[in-house]
Amino acid sequence: MAIRKILLPLTGTAAGEAALATALTIARRWNAHVTALHVRVDSRDVAPLAGEGLSGAMIEEMMSATEKESNDRAHAVRSMFERFVARHDVAVQEAHPGSDHATASFASVTGREEDIVAQQARLADLTVVPHPDAGEDVSSSDALHAVLFDSGRPVLISPQVTPAAIGTRVCLAWNGTAESASSVLAAMPWMQRAEGVAILSADGYQRRGPGAPDLASYLALHAVRAEIVTFKSVGGSVGAGLLDAAANFGCDMLSMGAYSHSRLRQLILGGVTRHVLEHSTLPVMMNR
Repeated sequence: MAIRKILLPLTGTAAGEAALATALTIARRWNAHVTALHVRVDSRDVAPLAGEGLSGAMIEEMMSATEKESNDRAHAVRSMFERFVARHDVAVQEAHPGSDHATASFASVTGREEDIVAQQARLADLTVVPHPDAGEDVSSSDALHAVLFDSGRPVLISPQVTPAAIGTRVCLAWNGTAESASSVLAAMPWMQRAEGVAILSADGYQRRGPGAPDLASYLALHAVRAEIVTFKSVGGSVGAGLLDAAANFGCDMLSMGAYSHSRLRQLILGGVTRHVLEHSTLPVMMNR
């Protein structure tokens, strides 16, 4: 299955250009369409604060301030999008079948970001989300987790610095779980075009389920030749070992399942998913 539609939620401009570059790099590879989606805050969301003892005048003032801030942010995001696509000579038009080049469009809607992004992602082949800025907790990304938990579709976390190519050397983080099986399906079209494919496996990462040799045999049925790379933890961290193995392979896209343990456990205690989200410098495609 080809990649034809890419969703890109944009809430700010700090990491937006890197995410746009990542989305456009993917779109050029697949002659796909990028829909840049900005979700504006609904000023009416502050109304429930009236129950906190605030007067009607104070609520009105808060709604006005929220509306102004929302308008200013939407304008900044739209301006950034227009500057970027003009600089990269990308056609701004609606998606249409049979396009032989990358295209892009911008949409701005009002509502709750996590709801709208998850709903729109259900009819996108891939959702690209910006990498958090330095110092920001990646676990707080509403768009990322909305797609992971409520869309049934893959999400790709853009690196802060866009690589020259994406998907030419693909790594699969395999541990035998249902989540990693979903990541294999999402990565299949990429692997069938890739120059090299590696299955990353480790004793401390493997769960109950098929092993790496079973996956290699399965991929061979789909004309994908994959080598098995067995890695070890680095500094006691499986996630660090995984990223180290990916870097040694020259990986420019890592595909993996997310949160095979509960999200709460990973946020509190840490885990492979959290480590990769926080430390990866390459495009990472995740599935649930």
